[in-house]
Amino acid sequence: MPRRYRPENRAVDPDLRYNSVHVSMFVNRLMKSGKKSTAQRVLYDSFEIIEEKTNRPAIEVFEQALENVAPRVEVKPRRVGGATYQVPIPVEAHRQITLSMRWLLTAARSRGGRSMSEKLANELMDAVNNQGAAVKRRDDTHRMAEANRAFSHFRY
Repeated sequence: MPRRYRPENRAVDPDLRYNSVHVSMFVNRLMKSGKKSTAQRVLYDSFEIIEEKTNRPAIEVFEQALENVAPRVEVKPRRVGGATYQVPIPVEAHRQITLSMRWLLTAARSRGGRSMSEKLANELMDAVNNQGAAVKRRDDTHRMAEANRAFSHFRY
């Protein structure tokens, strides 16, 4: 990662079916070995499962799940006088979305059995209900930031 130059964020084209940038970003993160059509099929199948089970629009459930998993604060190591402190800092909006997508995918992949679409659908529905591994990860991050609140004056 460069120290001075920060590359600008690239604009992602919205998804064709739902016209959503977040769905397109999620497909790109779900994709393995450049197989985008497979990743889209997995996500759309999981959206169909969600619509069957919840009787709500899948895009609405997806956006709510991203919102529920997104962390508000995180800790970053800061070296001060020979000691390293975990300093809590607020998370930018773009990074909140990125982390929530990453955590949702990791949690869905680690679930046992069944197809990836079913695992992803179940993880998204759990995230909407503030349950599941991705929400637990967010809670752990918030708990760690709360525990290190005393070091917040070392913020960059």
